[in-house]
Amino acid sequence: MASTSGGDAAAAASMSRPLSRRMTRAPTMIDPTKGDTVPVDSELVPSSLAVIAPILRVANEVERENPRVAYLCRFHAFEKAHKTDPTSSGRGVRQFKTYLLHRLEKEETETRPILAKSDPREIQKFYQDFCEKNIRQGQHIKTPEEMAKIYQIATVLYDVLRTVVPYAKVDEETENYAKEVERNREQYEHYNILPLFAIGVKPAIMELPEIKAALRAIRNMDNLPVPRVPVAHNVQDDNVILPEYRDKSINDILDWLASIFGFQKGNVANQREHLILILANMDVRIRRSEEYDMLDYHTIHQLKEKTFKNYEKWCDYLHCKSNLKFPPGAGRQQLELLYIALYLLIWGEASNVRFMPECLCYIFHNMATEIHGIIFGNAHPITGETYQTARHGDESFLKDVIAPIYDVIRKEAKRNRGGRASHSAWRNYDDLNEYFWSKKCFKLGWPMDRNADFFVHTDEIRPSRVKHEQVITGKRKPKTNFVEMRTFWHLFRSFDRMWIFFILAFQTMLIVAWDPSGSITSIFEEEVFVRVLSIFITAAFLNLLGATLDIILSWKAWGSLKFSQILRYLLKFAFAAMWAVILPIGYSGFGNNPTGIVKFLTNWAGGLRTPLLFKFAVALYLAPNILAVLLFFIPPVRKFVERSNARIIILIMWWAQARMISFLYFRNCFWVEECMKTHFPFSSKKTRKETNFRILLCVIVDHGSSLTSLYELPVYDFLDSVDVVQASIQFLRGVTYAFFLFFSYGRVLNSGGKSHYLLSKYILPLVKPTKQIWKMKVDDYQWHEFYPNATHNFGVILAIWLPIVLVYLMDAQIWYAIFSTIVGGVLGAFSHLGEIRTLGMLRSRFESVPIAFRKRLVPRSKTDNTKRGYMDSLEERKNIAKFSQVWNEFVHSLRLEDLICHRERDLLLVPYTSSKVSVVQWPPFLLASKIPIALDMAKDFKKKDDGELFSKIRDDDYMYSAVIECYETLREILFELLEDEDDKYAIRQICEKVETSIQQHKFLTEFRMNGLPMLHDKLEKFLKLLLSDGDYDDEDLYKSHIINVLQDIMEIITQDVMSEGHEILKKAQSHHYDDDGKREQRFEKIHIHLLRNKSWREKVVRLHVLLSEKESAINVPMNLDARRRMTFFTNSLFMSMPYAPYVRNMLSFSVLTPYYKEDVLYSWDELHEENEDGISILFYLQRIYPDEWSNFNERVDDPKLGYASKDRKELIRHWVSYRAQTLSRTVRGMMYYRQALDLQCFLEYAEDQAIFSGYRTIEKSEAHKKIFDYSQALTDLKFTYVVSCQVYGNQKKSSDARDRSCANNILNLMRTYPSLRIAYIDEREEKVKSEKVYYSVLVKGGDKLDEEIYRIKLPGPPTEIGEGKPENQNHAIIFTRGEALQTIDMNQDNYFEEAFKMRNVLEEFQKSRRKSRKPTILGLREHIFTGSVSSLAWFMSNQETSFVTIGQRVLANPLRVRFHYGHPDIFDRLFHITRGGISKASKIINLSEDIFSGFNSTLRGGYITHHEYIQVGKGRDVGMNQISLFEAKVANGNGEQTLSRDIYRLGRRFDFYRMLSFYYTTVGFYFSSMVTVLTVYVFLYGRMYMVLSGLEKQIIQSSIINQSKSLEEALAPQSIFQIGVLLVLPMIMEIGLERGFRTAIGDFIIMQLQLASVFFTFQLGTKAHYYGRTILHGGSKYRATGRGFVVFHAKFADNYRRYSRSHFVKALELFILLVVYQAYGNSYRSSNLYLFVTWSMWFLVVSWLFAPFIFNPSGFDWQKTVDDWTDWKRWMGNRGGIGIQPDKSWESWWDGEQEHLKYTTVRGRFLEILLACRFFIYQYGIVYHLDISHGNRNFWVYALSWVVMVIVLLVLKMVSMGRRRFGTDFQLMFRILKGLLFLGFLSVMTVLFEVCGLTIQDLLASILAFLPTGWAMLLIGQTARGLLKGLKFWESIKELARAYEYVMGLIIFMPIAVLSWFPFVSEFQTRLLFNQAFSRGLQISMILSGRKDRSTPET
Repeated sequence: MASTSGGDAAAAASMSRPLSRRMTRAPTMIDPTKGDTVPVDSELVPSSLAVIAPILRVANEVERENPRVAYLCRFHAFEKAHKTDPTSSGRGVRQFKTYLLHRLEKEETETRPILAKSDPREIQKFYQDFCEKNIRQGQHIKTPEEMAKIYQIATVLYDVLRTVVPYAKVDEETENYAKEVERNREQYEHYNILPLFAIGVKPAIMELPEIKAALRAIRNMDNLPVPRVPVAHNVQDDNVILPEYRDKSINDILDWLASIFGFQKGNVANQREHLILILANMDVRIRRSEEYDMLDYHTIHQLKEKTFKNYEKWCDYLHCKSNLKFPPGAGRQQLELLYIALYLLIWGEASNVRFMPECLCYIFHNMATEIHGIIFGNAHPITGETYQTARHGDESFLKDVIAPIYDVIRKEAKRNRGGRASHSAWRNYDDLNEYFWSKKCFKLGWPMDRNADFFVHTDEIRPSRVKHEQVITGKRKPKTNFVEMRTFWHLFRSFDRMWIFFILAFQTMLIVAWDPSGSITSIFEEEVFVRVLSIFITAAFLNLLGATLDIILSWKAWGSLKFSQILRYLLKFAFAAMWAVILPIGYSGFGNNPTGIVKFLTNWAGGLRTPLLFKFAVALYLAPNILAVLLFFIPPVRKFVERSNARIIILIMWWAQARMISFLYFRNCFWVEECMKTHFPFSSKKTRKETNFRILLCVIVDHGSSLTSLYELPVYDFLDSVDVVQASIQFLRGVTYAFFLFFSYGRVLNSGGKSHYLLSKYILPLVKPTKQIWKMKVDDYQWHEFYPNATHNFGVILAIWLPIVLVYLMDAQIWYAIFSTIVGGVLGAFSHLGEIRTLGMLRSRFESVPIAFRKRLVPRSKTDNTKRGYMDSLEERKNIAKFSQVWNEFVHSLRLEDLICHRERDLLLVPYTSSKVSVVQWPPFLLASKIPIALDMAKDFKKKDDGELFSKIRDDDYMYSAVIECYETLREILFELLEDEDDKYAIRQICEKVETSIQQHKFLTEFRMNGLPMLHDKLEKFLKLLLSDGDYDDEDLYKSHIINVLQDIMEIITQDVMSEGHEILKKAQSHHYDDDGKREQRFEKIHIHLLRNKSWREKVVRLHVLLSEKESAINVPMNLDARRRMTFFTNSLFMSMPYAPYVRNMLSFSVLTPYYKEDVLYSWDELHEENEDGISILFYLQRIYPDEWSNFNERVDDPKLGYASKDRKELIRHWVSYRAQTLSRTVRGMMYYRQALDLQCFLEYAEDQAIFSGYRTIEKSEAHKKIFDYSQALTDLKFTYVVSCQVYGNQKKSSDARDRSCANNILNLMRTYPSLRIAYIDEREEKVKSEKVYYSVLVKGGDKLDEEIYRIKLPGPPTEIGEGKPENQNHAIIFTRGEALQTIDMNQDNYFEEAFKMRNVLEEFQKSRRKSRKPTILGLREHIFTGSVSSLAWFMSNQETSFVTIGQRVLANPLRVRFHYGHPDIFDRLFHITRGGISKASKIINLSEDIFSGFNSTLRGGYITHHEYIQVGKGRDVGMNQISLFEAKVANGNGEQTLSRDIYRLGRRFDFYRMLSFYYTTVGFYFSSMVTVLTVYVFLYGRMYMVLSGLEKQIIQSSIINQSKSLEEALAPQSIFQIGVLLVLPMIMEIGLERGFRTAIGDFIIMQLQLASVFFTFQLGTKAHYYGRTILHGGSKYRATGRGFVVFHAKFADNYRRYSRSHFVKALELFILLVVYQAYGNSYRSSNLYLFVTWSMWFLVVSWLFAPFIFNPSGFDWQKTVDDWTDWKRWMGNRGGIGIQPDKSWESWWDGEQEHLKYTTVRGRFLEILLACRFFIYQYGIVYHLDISHGNRNFWVYALSWVVMVIVLLVLKMVSMGRRRFGTDFQLMFRILKGLLFLGFLSVMTVLFEVCGLTIQDLLASILAFLPTGWAMLLIGQTARGLLKGLKFWESIKELARAYEYVMGLIIFMPIAVLSWFPFVSEFQTRLLFNQAFSRGLQISMILSGRKDRSTPET
């Protein structure tokens, strides 16, 4: 062992000490000695021993140089580990210590001292040498990052040295080195972007003047008192121990704040860099000069305003004075910086509290008071004492402020019970944050009182010992302001204005239609007008309903409300009830003989029953809204009232609640008229009259809205009110959108009085039959009618009208689809979308591309002459050169991504410079084949007139450019290649001859054209030879070959082409002799080394391409994705986008990507792992992307590109991973931002010569190195990329091979991209407190391992409280930088050419809109890159593309209801970090976390735009099951949104039209989808009622009703499914815009042929099911869809489990309904009409039953069908139990399907039972139609059917019990019993057939009758599970359920089995699924069958 001079024995004893306890934990650590891919031991240290990880890292670093010192380091690490955890009780400690001990024993014998004879001398000598070599000699030549690592190693080495060497034997030199290391260590720490304290060599970023100015500003410590820090020792005086204080050295204001409040060191360092970068980036945009020393005052002031805007509104709302105090004479700039730094430090350490922005405001409010008191010596407002400046501990802020609040959040989150508890049972983030929206928050005090109400509830029962996972018990605290209850009534409450409008409009149409004339003009008749006035009564009752809902739905929040708020609720209800009484009484005055309750009220009211009362009541009722409209015409007053928080205004509006902007939606109507006056001054008075009439309608519709649209709390009043849309688009949105709406609901369209389709098609045809049915007497019922004498046939009328009403309610969704299609198409056309969509269009407009590039993407300089309409030659050359740099980098990126091959790359590249060529050098793909064609033209030209030949060449611009360029380039190449002046003279003479002959029109005379082909061939050979220098080892031989070919060329020119060429050579040869006087050969002296010049070589390559390319490049590139990117990029240059700023002046931004455990990079084994069909991922991708695989092989095999030294397997792994949805693909795409910024910096700051030389070809000389260093600095200043790898720390130490692989791949990403940063949550065990401690950690890549930058302790586990993704984002957002933040998901990609436009997009934040408001979220379009995998992927791609383009285009403008739908939107970072972050995270309710950030941004005064000149790639789910999981997740999220306070507040605050747009584009779409399905049920159940009761037959065949045809046509529900067809319109429009309408129509037809309608109909069911279930019962959860390649076959059991409840059960129910409708109504109904009515429903049934199998690969393969049946039977028969997974047993699955019923509310159970009762109708109706009933209508027939049902169930129960009890021991008895039962059954059936008249039809009908009854009993039994378990009936219910599952499975499986018998069905299905792949020549059939083409290797 190590000799430690006295310490040997102790050390040896410590190492040989026996382990004191057994290992009680499962192994958690892998053996580092096994395997090649296992990480080093320093990365496997258990979390409780994290302190030894740096020591082991140092050991690994120095091991190669000195193994003995490495051994001593490990020995020290082992000792430290043993002292930290002597009992090895920590997780994984015992295994790690055992491993380390074994390694030390081995190294003890294998290593020996090298530098000395003993270990103490060895380590001292090594330490001295290390410090001398690396610190003293290297500090001025090494980078700060290298020095940081050196100082880290030196620190650890000295720590080891002190344990090995006794203190007395430490050399003085060693001590000196150690002191120097200790003194300078803080200056050399690993940094993120800015090495703030480094000395010596500094990066260029530290020399930027803006960085220096920001540093100087935060280091200004003038007038700040120095905190006192207690020293270690104490001084005793008179038995009193007084601490001794000393001043602490503080570097800047952040250190000063940390010393005052106790912020963590990591937080301070992080926010210091954060603040400096923000100040620097904001300041540089204000400055005019390049050099300066001080920050501009406006910079700090502007940052202060943005940071504290929300805080000041909070203060204003609570009527408390802001603590941003600036006393006269004080340094305002310093104070502002102090406040900003304080807020950032609070925010940086707030952890989960960051989701509570007003809580942060409260914390800052109190801490700012302390700051002011400390600086200016004020007294504390409570204690009266002077503020002290004593220093707090480093974690005191976390412990004293954040941790208590976090504990409250976590305690409430535990009440959630994993999402199973009701939302009203616990308080989420919003509830806790809104506690700080009232003045009661000040009762917390400061320091916060832990006994305050916020922390402790008086009714809470505190358990004596609360475990970590235990759910907190006790009485809950009330919700704050809002209660998220599971009920559909939220839709009415949130959008009450819309529903009131719909109901009143329908009532009006019905009244008008009820009039005998049926004309819309009849409304002006007195009788009809009086009836129309009844809408006020309806409105009064609807308002009463709203007031009632306000009380009921907010009841559980009353405990948190003030008395005035509760009083307002009660008064609101009282007044609503009053109007509900007064208005009916007044209205009854219009009638003569009141009846019913009206008669009672009129008798009670006495003489008040007069029309005058009604008119007066209506006037009073409308007064508040009329006042609102009047105020609307006085904008200053309106705005003041709307935004004021003055107490007098609050008092006045306490009742009317005008601050809630109840009149907000009238703005639209006002601006419609104003817009007419402004934009249409000559519009008719009639038009303005109609507008005024609509204003009046709005007043009537929203009557009393000041009472009914009360917002229960003015909680958002301190926020920016929702701004209204400017008049320029209000006309479009107000008039056009209103036109569609009013058209939809029966408004007058023209003077002719034509009414709407709905009115004429549905309402009018039904009115007359309804009147007749109302009067009709029915006496021949076909079942037992309980009320045979009832009049008016209410049931029939309800069955007829209810589907019409449902269609009416969702009709606006159809009109919205039409509206968005038209408006989106117009806006897209005006935005220039699709102007360049093909290669032909690109070729035709390529000449203008460089000009557009200069205009859009090149910053404008002060001397830019382009505005004056001209450019000098230098500017033009520079512009072309800059364009060529960008274009060529774009092309190279395509090549690196293997989208193009070498040939296509060469054809697409543009020369960097045009300095010596007189024509524009276009890309060769435009000039391809032009030279060979020109040669043929010249050769075949027989005339002698030059002009005609040249005219033909000039007619083709590209041919003319190609000819001139080839000539001039060849001349240039020859001049530069030749050394001898005489040779150059000959070339010069030849060129002069050519040019002279052309000028003199003698070219055809003096040159022979028939020699040109031979010259062309020789030139092609010559150029090819110049490019093949790598093929020759002998330079002399290579040179001789070049000379020979060159001489041949000159001979051809002079003898075969030129008529007098020999004369030129004679002149040059007359004096051509060597030194000996001998004549030399011509053209043998050449510059052979010129071939190494990259710029010259590129000219040769280009000339060779132009001469050798004989085929047209019209189809270049061939790859479809490359074409798309090229056309979109060039098209975007002609779109409207902000001008590009200089890189230094652009907004800085960050990109944040959350990552959990998705694939990072596929391993080699994963690439070759075969599925059940024998298909591997690599094989699949080789067939899907054959051209890209070929391009990859070409690239890798090219020796010039340097891939020979790289591992081919690694390259293949990357190739595959870049085509999947992996983190490596996302990171590569996002790092294009950095590449683009580097190129932009080069183009802006490089000299002209460097630009002309080319970005890739310049030599990196010292001068050019400065450019690159400067561009690196600016790029670091402007761009940061953080990936939040939540579990990266655990993955590094995991025993799972996949996790370790992911961690290693993430590390490789950091090493590949040095600017990439990884944030993760580190979990450590602290043995002192026996608890886990959590940290947010930021790391970057080092030489071999990651390097830690920041570590910030957290109050607890951050991801256990809310949803995973937003919590993951939240912990990492503190490490982002800049003024903008782009959120990127794991399934996204980016492109170089799009990254180049990022600075343009960021300028959108600087553009003011809507009354000087700037955007807060920039929406970007996406390209779905997964559309080519299969037909399903294509459907989803088209659907998603439609939404992210035309959909969001219309949402943003003109509707202004676009929100944040995920990624890749760009946030105003400062705006959002001060307002709760970029997402919401409350469990379950914020399942769709992204859209809530858009809600929050809008509610808080934000503004969201959408931009389509830039796009980001995005992957989508590609398999049926993946897509269904995604749709289910989104539907769940929309269900939760419906319950949320955000939807409620937006629905109440938006103006009317914007509210409609908001509804139909969010939750309304899903509600409409559910109503669509519900309409089918309502229609069929209504028809079943009419058919089984006999009412339909009597009504249609009645002689009274003579309109049976019109009635039956009106009953047809075809418009129900218009929604499915019309929702495809936006998709067609967008495809037409971007790819042409012929393509759009073709795609639409192909989609229908590929059964897209089946797919979308199936997904309609998914939306409806999960949306409805979420609102009724909950059960929302994140559903991991997986992002892999789906070409595998899903088993029948898998599909059955997934879709049984959501689709199959519902489809079978509809199937039975349709059969019943057909069977019992066909005798009097034509078959054609039946099909017309029900065809769409049959389509729905078939789609829901068989879509999963139609779109299942190999779904109709016979062998797989057999295997599926076997697997399904095994699954059905397996027993369940604890630990049995649902995919292993039917019982486990069935139990899991009832999970939502276990935790639902009583209301949910009641509704479930009520809905289940509908299945009893079948039995009741059918038994009376049985032949055995003989027409008996007595009730006992139905009762007897129940007796039969009970007997059958008892018999089945007996058989089941007998099998279970006697099937084993008494088999004979059991068989006899079954035989007797069978004989009894035969006997009973014989009697029934022979005696009672039973028929076969009766048996079939009984199945239809009793199967639904059994299912109803099953559903009710599941709901009453607890009761049935107590009664011992649960097992019977389970067996009944199993029987039903068998029956359903058989019904679904039989058609599949039959179709599988025919082989052609399987082939057709494969063609159907993979048609897109077939069209690209793919071999899908081979893939699915597993027959690999062995001729094509995989590697």
